[in-house]
Amino acid sequence: MNEPLAPARTVDPFARDLVKNALATIADEMALTVARTARSFVVKEALDFSTALFDGAGELIAQGTCLPFHLGAMPFAVAAVMRTFGGRIGPGDLFVTNDPYDGSTHLPDVVIVKPIHLDGRRIGFAAALAHMTDIGGRIPGGNASDSTELYQEGLRIPPSRLHRAGEPDENLFRLIERNVRVPDKVLGDIRSLIAACGQGERGILDLVGRYGAEGFAAHCRDLLDYTERFTRAEIARLPAGTYRFVDHLDNDGISPDPIRFEVAVTIAGEEMTIDFTGTAPQVKGAINCVYPFTLSTALACVRSIVDLSIPNNAGYFRPIKVIAPEGTIVNPRAPAAVAARGITGIRIADTIFGALAQAVPGLIPACGANAPDVGVSFGGYGRDGKSHVFLEFLVGSWGGGPDRDGMDACTGTLVNYSNTPAEMIEAELPIAVERYGLVPDTGGAGEWRGGLALDRHLRFKLDGATLQIRSDRRDHPPYALAGGEAGAPSWVDIRRAGGRVDTFPQKFLTTVDAGDVLRVRLAGGGGYGDPLARDPHRVLADVRAGKVTVAAALDRYGVVIALEPPRVDVAATLAARQARPRR
Repeated sequence: MNEPLAPARTVDPFARDLVKNALATIADEMALTVARTARSFVVKEALDFSTALFDGAGELIAQGTCLPFHLGAMPFAVAAVMRTFGGRIGPGDLFVTNDPYDGSTHLPDVVIVKPIHLDGRRIGFAAALAHMTDIGGRIPGGNASDSTELYQEGLRIPPSRLHRAGEPDENLFRLIERNVRVPDKVLGDIRSLIAACGQGERGILDLVGRYGAEGFAAHCRDLLDYTERFTRAEIARLPAGTYRFVDHLDNDGISPDPIRFEVAVTIAGEEMTIDFTGTAPQVKGAINCVYPFTLSTALACVRSIVDLSIPNNAGYFRPIKVIAPEGTIVNPRAPAAVAARGITGIRIADTIFGALAQAVPGLIPACGANAPDVGVSFGGYGRDGKSHVFLEFLVGSWGGGPDRDGMDACTGTLVNYSNTPAEMIEAELPIAVERYGLVPDTGGAGEWRGGLALDRHLRFKLDGATLQIRSDRRDHPPYALAGGEAGAPSWVDIRRAGGRVDTFPQKFLTTVDAGDVLRVRLAGGGGYGDPLARDPHRVLADVRAGKVTVAAALDRYGVVIALEPPRVDVAATLAARQARPRR
């Protein structure tokens, strides 16, 4: 158990709010800097990045409105820099790491850490993280599921000094440039992170100018303690008990066996423990998830069920303990491959939400199809020798909730992703987007329907290009809650230029030629509640919108739709529903 919190210090609550909001604004200004200056689709369009601020001791004091997935992971990067360089951190220095076993969560996530000094005294850190389009390694995009050790996955940068006293280390920049396939994109994104950290430094120095170094440090300590008290009060409002849930990944892309995720969430007084004992051992494929990402995912899940006004800082972490046994898929031993760990993070979240749904049943929706469930990596060379790399994590749909249908075609609960517009893909890459749309009858049936699955069809214009797909939820589709039906499973195939259709397992690597079409269908969201309790007029609205067919309206909801014009046949619907048992 954690030590009891010390009594609250006497502070001006108005000053606390001013500092809290100022820190959040600075972190958001950092995020805007990245969004405005980044070069790659995965950063400037998909928004796969995060920004954060830390006090002089390395405690997280604010995070930008970015990926909840990164909430608890970025402190590990700052800690790695402090541990590596100790008293050799000086004004004008800048540090970088992407080592998943020393400050990052997989090699594509490059983290920039900038210490902030005033009059020779360190008063804080600014940090920014972004997913690079490529990081070298055996497969374009650095996100292959079938790598079996970290050394295959790309350039591994331990905590390193990127700038010394304001001067860049050109050797390190050249090292990165020579090891990635699209250096203009990668170095452009890294410089975007550097600019964001500079923005954070200016904001912190302005705050210190207003409150003084000692006053600023005192306000940071108070804010962390306030956040802890707030979080403890929120946890204390939840029903005490231990809540268990089990979910699965279909496989790791090498072995066909399903991978078990087991969690026990224990709420006791003002504290919560999330225990993954019973989860599968680490696997051979590259979907292992290092502890910082597991911790961060768990923290973000709990963040979803407590008061949204709780500040995003380290005080929130203190009442929550996350147990992930070493040597499991949620805490592997080095050098286990981890590049495709995003899909595991989502399954960690799905498992925790399944447990939390028992504690707060009126709040948690059924399982959806989240963005990291399907990742597409494509790379090849044009006739001019130019390297092309495309990386995309497809947005999915939500599960049905306790009082509403699941949203169609949107980012997941823990990833503030956006899709890459088809026009931008076609303008910059040898790819044509042939279809991007919703699939009828794929949302899990329920009193509240799950969101529909999406189709994404990509036609390639290069010969001999490499395509790697990381998908899931085919054997274990998104689960339902409260008597609903699971969402439709995912599917992936390739229609070759000659007309042959090749089917593939959920995770695979292949070669594609010009004219080949990748056809990806995401899973649909699970349903919530008994389908026979769904308002027939909602079913009618779905039929009119093309989301549910007339046949599925009868088969899954017991609703008879008369046509020309479409309308509910009330008597026939009543008879059809009375003939079926309620769930």
